[in-house]
Amino acid sequence: MWVGPKGARFAAVRWAEHSRLSFRGFFVASVILCTAQVTLGQKPDDDDPGYRPQPSANVQSDVQALPIDAAPGSKVVVIAIDRTVELGLAAFVRREIETNPDAAAIVLDVNTLGGRVDAAIQIRDALLEAKPRTVAFIHPRAISAGALISLACDNVIMTEGGTIGAATPIQAGPGGQADAVGEKMVSYMRTEMRATAEANGRRGDIAEAMVDNEVVIEGIVDAGKLLTLDTDQAVKLGIADGKAANLDELMAMLSLEKPEIKTGELNWGEEIARWLTEPTISGLLLSVGMLGLMVAFYTRTVGAFTVIGFVSLAMFFGGHAVVHLVGWEEALLFLVGVALVVVEIFFVPGLGVPGVLGLVFVIAALVLALIGIPLDVSFETGVLADAMTRVLLSLLGAFVLALVVMRLFSRTAMGRSLVLADAETGFVSAPSASDLVGQTGEALTDLRPAGKVIIEGVRHEATSERAFVARGTKVRVIGKEGPELIVRPMEET
Repeated sequence: MWVGPKGARFAAVRWAEHSRLSFRGFFVASVILCTAQVTLGQKPDDDDPGYRPQPSANVQSDVQALPIDAAPGSKVVVIAIDRTVELGLAAFVRREIETNPDAAAIVLDVNTLGGRVDAAIQIRDALLEAKPRTVAFIHPRAISAGALISLACDNVIMTEGGTIGAATPIQAGPGGQADAVGEKMVSYMRTEMRATAEANGRRGDIAEAMVDNEVVIEGIVDAGKLLTLDTDQAVKLGIADGKAANLDELMAMLSLEKPEIKTGELNWGEEIARWLTEPTISGLLLSVGMLGLMVAFYTRTVGAFTVIGFVSLAMFFGGHAVVHLVGWEEALLFLVGVALVVVEIFFVPGLGVPGVLGLVFVIAALVLALIGIPLDVSFETGVLADAMTRVLLSLLGAFVLALVVMRLFSRTAMGRSLVLADAETGFVSAPSASDLVGQTGEALTDLRPAGKVIIEGVRHEATSERAFVARGTKVRVIGKEGPELIVRPMEET
């Protein structure tokens, strides 16, 4: 795919800086007790929000126009970046760029304190590949993720008193406080900021100083300070191209005559995706999905709970696919895992290997669906641990939910089909499997060949000699294999 000279410059810089990154593993099977989520400065340090060099007396105030060669009435798309940078916003910006290749300009109306690293990177990539002129209009602030997004635009225009910078990544620790991340993540973001700035002809060292407080630039920033620039400083240092008080002045600077202003709006799919990818909702979907898998394992049938579970998992993957977190690899891994679970339930019950392997594949797919940055970087920065923790907590939630369901439905007709209870006598402990040889009962579920039988009011795991025995068929116990009974239809005994 041709990406033009701007994309080529960016790709060359990014490839050179990232060539040392190595793939550290496909899936980590250990439980990491970490609940950190890496963001770009969503909670900056109140004591040191960022170092600002003192402005000199000769800072420019008059800026040359930045004309765009476009006919009168040309379309200009205005996209608001005025909230936390998250995955739903990233999908929205990407769509607006892709569906408006004929626009004279795409203007980002930026006023944000930051957000998710992966969302900011998605927006940055879309901007660097955009065909129209891209302009970041900062009024009044582009902090952290906002700085990365702004630097990805062809031009940066700021209002008087605006700010840009303070883009060091942080992670939200226990209690919500902002914690520092490791050198790996800082190095990764430092490289991203430099490559993005240089792709548009800006100073890479200034971009790095916005991320890493160890970067020293004589006369601009000292060691131990993160760089944040105000409007005049950004213009003087070439980070910003000019100043404008409002969008009308910005259009005048771009020499656009009577432009057709199109304001980008979220569509219903992106609104739903934002809702589905919200941590609380996605966690609930995971829990319900895991509950469905547990019920399928326990009953060895596909019932209402299982269907609801698979629908929940489909909603989870669908939402994350819209925001470009799920690709065909994660979907394929998930489908293979589900297929192995089905094999365990219906074809080789009791073997264990397909079921366990299937669950590992399903969990791995869910974890990968929550990661939006390179896997090796996510491993060393805690993002992978956070994703694993969310999935494992969802498993725990599913287990608790299963206990609640069993308690609530234990006295109902549905519940009696799921628990070892009798309507008249209550709970009955199962006799030894060897004592049941020769006794007769009824297939409680279809045996394919595994399923459930009921003998004297007690449900048992069973496997039929035949490939299939329909539910309700009278059966006789002819042996046992481990905890399971071996049964044969009565008409064959």
